[in-house]
Amino acid sequence: MTELICIVCPKGCHLKVDEENGYKVTGNGCPRGAAYGEKELVNPTRVITSTVKVESKQARRVPVKTAGDIPKGKIYDVMNELNKVTVKAPVQVGDVVIPDVLGLGVDIVACKKVAE
Repeated sequence: MTELICIVCPKGCHLKVDEENGYKVTGNGCPRGAAYGEKELVNPTRVITSTVKVESKQARRVPVKTAGDIPKGKIYDVMNELNKVTVKAPVQVGDVVIPDVLGLGVDIVACKKVAE
């Protein structure tokens, strides 16, 4: 039995996940909590938020994030890829900074507009 705190919503339900009985989840206040509990033990994923360098007179860095979840075990590898990137202004919100990062099927996108 594994105990987790659900992070899907602000309630923070205390979940118990029984790995020996098909990942049965108890303690959840909604169906999303049950899905989170099972996913966290079977295939944990995260969304990364960070910054990358930008060539601009307005800013030196631009905030970015993954457009979806990536496997938790790949966080450091993705961060290493972000450290290698420098984008040129102008940058718009939603611009793809790194397409299909590490072949994971997830893009890195800009989260702020940066002018030249």
